Amino acid sequence: MSSTKIVRERIWSRLKDVALPDSRFHKNFAEVIPDFVGSDEAIGRLLDEPVYKDGGYAFITPDNCLADLRRRMLVAGRSMVISTYGIYRGFYLLEPSMVPAGAELYASWLDGLEHFGRPISLAEVAERGRFDFMVTGASAVSMEGVRFGKGHGFFDLEWGMFTDIGIVDGATPVAAVVHDVQVVEDKLFPSPTDILVDVIATPTRLIRPVNRAVRPRGVRWELLDPETIAATPPLKELQAIRGETPA
Repeated sequence: MSSTKIVRERIWSRLKDVALPDSRFHKNFAEVIPDFVGSDEAIGRLLDEPVYKDGGYAFITPDNCLADLRRRMLVAGRSMVISTYGIYRGFYLLEPSMVPAGAELYASWLDGLEHFGRPISLAEVAERGRFDFMVTGASAVSMEGVRFGKGHGFFDLEWGMFTDIGIVDGATPVAAVVHDVQVVEDKLFPSPTDILVDVIATPTRLIRPVNRAVRPRGVRWELLDPETIAATPPLKELQAIRGETPA
């Protein structure tokens, strides 16, 4: 068993005590990064940071622990792009003008996202320009900023696509929101596709990793099987943009 899998499963055993059950997956952490007790405090810490204050347009993962961030961004008049679960239906654009006053909480959930938001192609994401910052959940994150998710690599894949179209790079601020039990003291070594984070927000503290490693660029096509590509519309679109195959 890999060291990453060992750490992930150890964290999952602790996370069960503070995680809030998902409506579909309950506490199956192999399928969902859950909301947790104190996520609003963690979000509050992030909102006090320059990474948030200086940016108005962001990429936010669909993790349950970030629902309050998405709600607060809508209330504050900020726009965002959010991936659908598993990226199976690509990306959605969610802007404050799309959401009636009082419906921000519903719009922050995945069902509400697809009700109020609209699908956005990778080409249109590129046309809108750079993200000011990115925020993700995680199964675990080390003090050095090495994060990993459920084991499917969705955030790394999204990062690869966004670097390929030139809207994120090594200077793009990336934050992770996790519970304190998800922060590990272990020395974790990033894989070639791992995206290290600049800020870690928990209910009790804010961690700023130092000496962050260089982030990877591009989609690692050689690591993807044909089934994954076929099931991920933005990947097929990116292939078409690159002139490799029709979307």
